[in-house]
Amino acid sequence: MNEEELKALNKQAKKCKRIATEFASQVHDLVEDRLWSDYEMLPEMAEKVRVACIEWQQAQEKFEGAELNNSETA
Repeated sequence: MNEEELKALNKQAKKCKRIATEFASQVHDLVEDRLWSDYEMLPEMAEKVRVACIEWQQAQEKFEGAELNNSETA
């Protein structure tokens, strides 16, 4: 795998992490500011966080695996 492909995988992992962090921030804001009026939104929001974290984990593992494989073949 060339350097550009590794950079693209790293960029994708970072994007997934940013998205997961944004969803987690939305949950934090709801809990901090609107818990008693919007608590029914928590399960849906929590599921978005969970899915985004899984997507980040998969992207990160793909990047790390490619990086390891690349270093072993170098």
